[in-house]
Amino acid sequence: MSTFEEKLDKYAELAVKIGVNIQPGQTLVINAPLSSAEFTRKVAHKAYDAGAKLVHVEWHDEELTRIRFDKAPVESFKEYPKWKAEGYETMAENGAAFMTIKSTDPDLLKGVDSEKIATQNKVQGQAMDTFRSYIQSDKVSWLVISTPSPAWAAKVFPNEPEDTQMSKLWEALFEATRINTDDPVAEWKQHDNTLQTKAALLNNKNYRQLHFKSPGTDLTIELPNNHIWLGGGGPTQNGVHFVANMPTEEVFTAPKSDGVNGTVTNTKPLNYGGNVIDHFTLTFKDGKVVDFTAEQGEETLKHLLETDEGATRLGEVALVPHSSPISQSGILFYNTLYDENASNHIALGSAYSTCLKDGAKMSSDELRKAGLNTSITHVDFMIGSADMDIEGVLSDGTTEAVFRKGEWAI
Repeated sequence: MSTFEEKLDKYAELAVKIGVNIQPGQTLVINAPLSSAEFTRKVAHKAYDAGAKLVHVEWHDEELTRIRFDKAPVESFKEYPKWKAEGYETMAENGAAFMTIKSTDPDLLKGVDSEKIATQNKVQGQAMDTFRSYIQSDKVSWLVISTPSPAWAAKVFPNEPEDTQMSKLWEALFEATRINTDDPVAEWKQHDNTLQTKAALLNNKNYRQLHFKSPGTDLTIELPNNHIWLGGGGPTQNGVHFVANMPTEEVFTAPKSDGVNGTVTNTKPLNYGGNVIDHFTLTFKDGKVVDFTAEQGEETLKHLLETDEGATRLGEVALVPHSSPISQSGILFYNTLYDENASNHIALGSAYSTCLKDGAKMSSDELRKAGLNTSITHVDFMIGSADMDIEGVLSDGTTEAVFRKGEWAI
């Protein structure tokens, strides 16, 4: 049996070789919390061993974040450093790869003035819009991956002794990312192929619409002409294969921005900006949210929807069987990277231009004309369950089962 250090070493290797797939002479930019220092150092070792020219780390500290939200005036959140946004754009234009390590406390900003949170999210979203377009068009290789923090572990395992919470969460992450196998890199290559095969099947089907039905949900999503289903990894614009999310169990595409109608209810809590939104329902008409309710975090949801016009429309629809390994673990992670891979999900905000034929070459105006949503935000939330059925409408108007009782029917 592997030791913790050996597993951590495999995890770092996986992030570098399969995640961002560092190339000789390339720069790796890492956004990391202080709680991930040990793992980040291992990633740096692996990146340099793979030939990286430079590993640049941007550290952040959740305690300092909370201090700022508690004590700084609202005006403080109306500014975002221009040099930082331009720096990310320049590094991307020069071919860097980007890794974000997440270990956020789901309740980090609980009780904070919602205006401050909304202002920060909007200002940062506007400043980083160009860089986000590089990410969503796969101009660069990028990866989102997670490591535990004490606060996150306590949220996930509240009934465990404090001294075992972190180890329990580490083990859950290792299991979900296939680290507990003899050769995680080989396992991920096989898994990548499986997801791409399912995406190819959906592309051959070329559905016009998907109709989601389950308790609390009756939603029809129209798909744009020339949409593309993606799953697992894919190439950058320069042809380097990478995997953007670890774990990943989904195949996804972009909805037609004005073609969403009906009602949808979440099935797992959404951790958004350090606050939890739960038991919420959205009603869509011609693509736009026209009504919403939430038992928890309604004010946060309201501010999210007010981010910009695009925040009221969908930018992603993703299919994940209820039998996915993360779902079967029975663990609620309060972390979208994990929870979205246990459940069918949709996203408010911007679409990935790679979900449209030749979309990566299109301007924002061209993408909008083709039916894709644009926004300065992109927020996934979970809608799947063991009770969900999905019908696919084919080009000739006939329908067929895509999901039955939360599982693939094709």
